[in-house]
Amino acid sequence: MNFKTLLIATSLSILAISPASYASDYPNKPIEMVIPYAAGGATDVIARMVISKLPEDLGQPVVAVNRPGAGTTLAASSVARAPADGYTLYTTTAAHTISASLYSKLSYDPIKDFAPIHLIARIPIVLVTSPNYKVQSLDEYISNAKNSKNGITVGSPGNGSPQHLAQAMFQNKTGANFVHVPYRGDAPLITDMLAGQVQSAFITLSAALPQIQSGKLHAIAIANPTRIDAIKDVPTMAEAGLKDFNAATWFGIFGPAGMDADIQKKLHAASAKVASDATFAKRIEDMGGQMMDLSAEQFGDYVVSEADQWAQAVKISGARVD
Repeated sequence: MNFKTLLIATSLSILAISPASYASDYPNKPIEMVIPYAAGGATDVIARMVISKLPEDLGQPVVAVNRPGAGTTLAASSVARAPADGYTLYTTTAAHTISASLYSKLSYDPIKDFAPIHLIARIPIVLVTSPNYKVQSLDEYISNAKNSKNGITVGSPGNGSPQHLAQAMFQNKTGANFVHVPYRGDAPLITDMLAGQVQSAFITLSAALPQIQSGKLHAIAIANPTRIDAIKDVPTMAEAGLKDFNAATWFGIFGPAGMDADIQKKLHAASAKVASDATFAKRIEDMGGQMMDLSAEQFGDYVVSEADQWAQAVKISGARVD
């Protein structure tokens, strides 16, 4: 066998065995978990809860990297360009599936450029009213909103957010007359609601839960198929009379597309083990969330269905970022 033939044969053999051996050796160095929001928010808190436990199963440190900006697209773009070797992971939210419809130009595809690993949890969106807006039921709220000459004010933490899009879907479904009041996040929105400056809001349950539990904000109905234990007296939208209206934000882990299947499975198993821990589950439930038990493949299907729903909502709302 001449040198050239030997070189080709050796190269082919290396290619044939390298994926399996690479996967079996994974991980052999620290892993980065990119978080598309600043420290302290719900996504950061949940990501760090997962990060703190993953090393127990993976045997390597997992380091949080906060990369906020441009509505999660800055972080997503960096992950999409990263090597698909399992050492760059991404904890993000429903905003990830909204981006494809909301932004006119993206440097990545939110579906095709990411490998789904694990859906950690869902936190439903709830309709709340301010203390001085005396509405007791969903029927009454819808009736007032349809018959309001100037429109009921509805706050959100920002244009194109899941909460804003939920409001747009609700308005389209019911014929309500709304005046959208966008804020820069949940905190200023809640402050103005408590002061009576905004009459109502579709808001992530975790953000408003303390004010709902204390009676400072009134929860009308939750956009979820089932009731939530943290506010078990609050009906679902369906129970309150509005069928087929569900909306939530969610928290999931991805990697870049092209990841080795064995590495993807190893990461799914490790993150699912963390999420199934009773203490972890209790913390999520205390935030108003629900644990999810989906395979990586089922999570991928869920992401596609979410992208379809939010695309319709973006079209209805008219929201756009150029």
